[in-house]
Amino acid sequence: MKMEFIGEGPALVIEGGQRMLVVADLHFGIEADLAAHGLHFRSRSEQRLERLHRVIDGTKPDALILLGDVKHSIPSLTWQEHHELPKILDSLRTRLPLHVFPGNHDVGIERFLHEGEIRPKDGAVLDGVGYQHGHMHPSPALAGQLVVIGHHHPLLSLKDEVGCALQSPAYLRAGIDTDESGMKSPGKNCSPTRVLFMPAFNEIAGYDILQIIKKPFSPLSRLMQKEDTEIILADGTYIGPLRALIPDEAD
Repeated sequence: MKMEFIGEGPALVIEGGQRMLVVADLHFGIEADLAAHGLHFRSRSEQRLERLHRVIDGTKPDALILLGDVKHSIPSLTWQEHHELPKILDSLRTRLPLHVFPGNHDVGIERFLHEGEIRPKDGAVLDGVGYQHGHMHPSPALAGQLVVIGHHHPLLSLKDEVGCALQSPAYLRAGIDTDESGMKSPGKNCSPTRVLFMPAFNEIAGYDILQIIKKPFSPLSRLMQKEDTEIILADGTYIGPLRALIPDEAD
């Protein structure tokens, strides 16, 4: 298996038998939700979609995996999503097959998807890699796999003595406690289960890594083995182990 980190996304290419392009947390329609809370922005859906098409052009994948939260509004659909989502999904499926793992924001998205495009909410293995949005307990079938998830929007902030020196979307790669998850433990000769937390494709979605660690809010984040966790920037730059970056009180 070969993996490529695409900084312009953030996106991930995983190549085994097939070349899969993976993106998470597009959150189309977020502007309508912000407007309802008094924050008014023009829709950036067109620019976001153009960026995704550029990533497709540059990576030439065989299929596109959308790791949930394709849309934003919950528990219903907004006028923006009704108007934009059919065109967005049609523009993507005319280019390549879609695999959609619904997230907690994707209530009602089924009406916009074609037969065979929607995947189980608790995850599935495609071409030797596990995928799930990340808000639910994982399927037992994911045990012993690399499991790629979204949902958490990890953002790395590095500070120096004068303030914030770097803020960037980032990946978290960690082992998980398989027994506590309810998943079957892999056998002695099997690979351990590992999870890769993807940053959000949506350019205004981000959540500080330290908050994910201190206040985990999903089954898999609560099962992370912090001593085994590594940080990778969106472009693939390896930052290092989490333990070297967090203060003692965050452990």
